[in-house]
Amino acid sequence: MQDNPPQDNPKQDKPNFEQEVIKKLAFAAVTEQRRSRRWKIFFAFLFFGYLFSIPLFMRAEFDFDSEVDARHTALVDLRGIIGPQSDADADRITAALREAFENEAAAGVILRINSPGGSPVQASYIYKEMRRLREAHPHTPLHAVIADVCASGGYYVAVGADKIYANESSLVGSIGVVMHGFGFEGAMQKLGIERRLLTAGKHKAIFDPFSPAKQEDTAHLQGILDEIHAEFIAAVKAGRADRLSADDTIFSGLVWSGAKAKALGLVDGFGSAGYVAREVIKAETIINYTREKDLFSRLSENIGIAIANQLRRIW
Repeated sequence: MQDNPPQDNPKQDKPNFEQEVIKKLAFAAVTEQRRSRRWKIFFAFLFFGYLFSIPLFMRAEFDFDSEVDARHTALVDLRGIIGPQSDADADRITAALREAFENEAAAGVILRINSPGGSPVQASYIYKEMRRLREAHPHTPLHAVIADVCASGGYYVAVGADKIYANESSLVGSIGVVMHGFGFEGAMQKLGIERRLLTAGKHKAIFDPFSPAKQEDTAHLQGILDEIHAEFIAAVKAGRADRLSADDTIFSGLVWSGAKAKALGLVDGFGSAGYVAREVIKAETIINYTREKDLFSRLSENIGIAIANQLRRIW
């Protein structure tokens, strides 16, 4: 009698569904615990870092107050794009300048500029306050020192100083005004897209990028740019007076090296903030009056960056 071959047991070969589900749930629970533990460690480090930073900031403030009573050169940094709520906000820069001028121990003030420009309104605010402070404190010199770049609104601010110093390789100038825009009407026609625009006011949609440019609109905007440019030129002439070259390209919007800028009369000499403090103002000790963002704002920004980085690592 021939033995029958063993039959496969379908129940034995079929995966145990319940066990698989339990394994997945257990694995998910472990993953969640690990994630939760990471967050606890992260926030613990963040909390202790916050507590540790407070006395450091308080000590820095104390050290600053103890140093400003001695004769020194006051330094204010203007960095980046000039505009509201930026590091080069007019309120922040002018407040620092006022604090520097009001300290009788400050033998002179340096405004160190590293900016490609920005808002003409904000630049004008700073320039006018510099002129006012110079008149109110005639015995305290105010010098501008250019770092890498001082262009457009940055140079608008610089001409408010008594003298301007730069590096031979600094970028200086760009005395002009620009307005950017695009025109997409040709692309819309090719794509068969119809522009539907309703306005109340003949010129409300002036320079709409999806509509053809109108000659009268272009002329109006060009008139505004010319007016702002004229104010810029007047400020430069008032600040530089007879030091400017007769070269017609000075107000064309071109930018030059520091060496060429000196030849054109846009700067007075070459030197860093340290050089100006030591050799011009004759007070080598430099105290930085720059108004940084308050402690809470800086910590908030750092916390936000840290949280974003942590989330990127976890997910």
